[in-house]
Amino acid sequence: MATEGLHENETLASLKSEAESLKGKLEEERAKLHDVELHQVAERVEALGQFVMKTRRTLKGHGNKVLCMDWCKDKRRIVSSSQDGKVIVWDSFTTNKILTASGDGTCALWDVESGQLLQSFHGHGADVLCLDLAPSETGNTFVSGGCDKKAMVWDMRSGQCVQAFETHESDINSVRYYPSGDAFASGSDDATCRLYDLRADREVAIYSKESIIFGASSVDFSLSGRLLFAGYNDYTINVWDVLKGSRVSILFGHENRVSTLRVSPDGTAFCSGSWDHTLRVWA
Repeated sequence: MATEGLHENETLASLKSEAESLKGKLEEERAKLHDVELHQVAERVEALGQFVMKTRRTLKGHGNKVLCMDWCKDKRRIVSSSQDGKVIVWDSFTTNKILTASGDGTCALWDVESGQLLQSFHGHGADVLCLDLAPSETGNTFVSGGCDKKAMVWDMRSGQCVQAFETHESDINSVRYYPSGDAFASGSDDATCRLYDLRADREVAIYSKESIIFGASSVDFSLSGRLLFAGYNDYTINVWDVLKGSRVSILFGHENRVSTLRVSPDGTAFCSGSWDHTLRVWA
């Protein structure tokens, strides 16, 4: 019995050693792709000029915290959900409500017509707080973020995690693909937003300032990908230059935490939702 236990311990030690060796080789291969820093590339790019944006519409109708919203493809309607149990479809031009209903969602792939679960995705070690589908041209993947501080990229066909990133120091509240699909941004309770390059398989930028001490709750890119809009728990929206890593504007208007934020399909405006029960359209 003692001999068997000794052999088991030796096998475990051997497997751990092999795993560490493979991990080291993986890091070496990843380092080969790291040929230039983002800020070095950005030095050759012109700085952004004066950035001016203000609230154009305030949409009032929810009776509790607004938790999630997105634009419809017609570039005019906005869908929002709230802790009041309602999903509201708005006309962003007139502020009129078009349709209300209750709804719920999970991190799983469903067949809408049959209601059948097609694929489930297991890998996070805690609550999954956000996800984003890759742009349709780039394939069948999506990225998710959660309370385990991980951002994970999944293949919808196999249900497997194909890439994982663990550089945040707290919950990841929001993830959003870069318009080309080659990268994604994340916003976290650690008061930072980060950019991950999927081809290089690494974090390439951190968007933060010492004066920002509240978590980032929602992120989205401008249509060109040059700007990153981020809503924060201190009621503000910060606008970042993606390439240079600098903040180009700070927007005020909400009276509580900014919980969700989305740029319109044509890139001419963006909408933010807040715990103050309102949505604001900025342009």
